[in-house]
Amino acid sequence: MAAETPDPAEALYARHVIRSYAAPAITLVRGEGSRVWDAAGRRYLDFATGIAVNALGHAHPLWVRRVQEQAAQLTHVSNLYRNERQGELAAALVRRCGPGRVLFCNSGAEANEALLKLSRLHGVRKSGREGACFGVVVAEKAFHGRTFGGLSATPQEKIQKGFRPLLGGFTAAPLNDLAAWDRALDAGTVAAALIETIQGEGGVNPATPEFLRGVEKLCRERDILLMIDEIQCGVGRTGRFFAYEHAGVRPDAVAMAKGLGGGFPIGAIWAAPPHDELFTAGSHGTTFGGGALASAAALAVLEVIEKEDLLAKVTRQSPPWHARLRGLAGLRPDLVAEVRGAGYMVGVALRCDPVPVCVALREAGLLAAPAGGVAVRLLPPLTASAEELEEAAEVISRVLRDWKAA
Repeated sequence: MAAETPDPAEALYARHVIRSYAAPAITLVRGEGSRVWDAAGRRYLDFATGIAVNALGHAHPLWVRRVQEQAAQLTHVSNLYRNERQGELAAALVRRCGPGRVLFCNSGAEANEALLKLSRLHGVRKSGREGACFGVVVAEKAFHGRTFGGLSATPQEKIQKGFRPLLGGFTAAPLNDLAAWDRALDAGTVAAALIETIQGEGGVNPATPEFLRGVEKLCRERDILLMIDEIQCGVGRTGRFFAYEHAGVRPDAVAMAKGLGGGFPIGAIWAAPPHDELFTAGSHGTTFGGGALASAAALAVLEVIEKEDLLAKVTRQSPPWHARLRGLAGLRPDLVAEVRGAGYMVGVALRCDPVPVCVALREAGLLAAPAGGVAVRLLPPLTASAEELEEAAEVISRVLRDWKAA
């Protein structure tokens, strides 16, 4: 049997890329729709989507055309000058979020950093002096990024280890335990609550509508900012543009990124009045944030979501897919604990390490991402067809049926 041709990318990674990730098993070279191909020509159904980034799948024709058009016209001028696309994108996001303003950045971590800075400014306004009110209450198992602010807000040892001392002022309370949040939010030094509507990296753990509404009420009563992290679960993934819309809450500020650019790096926060006036000239900045090319990519995502009615599609196709996946618990009750999530953000919670299961799924032709050490995370593109959802469920069923429990 002939040996496989060496992968030049593998050698380059091994020699020159810092090892902050485990060595990738494959090199992906091409994508189209919900499919990707590796350097050896093998095809995969991509339900990892760059960790919820490729909202339109790969190489969507309209998205590609809009990015090409903008690249040929204007790519970057910095925020010392206006560019047309940034203004258009800000207006489009305000239409979806409500009255307020938008600040752009380059990633989800940067978006959460901006939220944390917003909370500090609110604390100064609330207390009348700097350093008197800066506490932020977060959820246990949360993930808010790997910058110092983000990892300080992420109460996970595997994320924080090696980087102490961290920023102070963060208190963690159990997700969906309103009594615990009532106690944590009671201190006069608390400026904000920061919550993922659905925890992604923590294991695909949804906040219940009742919990979100309860936290909103507490925040309103105590002049505390309600800040929602929609970086992974937002931009249509649950069948609403933002996942918090299912609970009917009105946050004071929202972080978004990942799917917003459809594959091009962009992040943003929206802030409601009067909090949208807290940042003033010189209090925050970003060289690349809201650049013309990134903004054009995000506008293309919003355009496709509307033209192809993708929110309705996700809403329509999710229930039968979820029902099919929940059948896995009956197939292997010794292996599958539950299926949770919403729309096209689903976690198959296992009674074993999900990493080797994700490896087996990849070998069977399906890309999925582990989450929180407990779940196989499925993040199909919003454009995925009912047939592709069924195909993914069949691959998972086949792999789990044959899985040898340790």
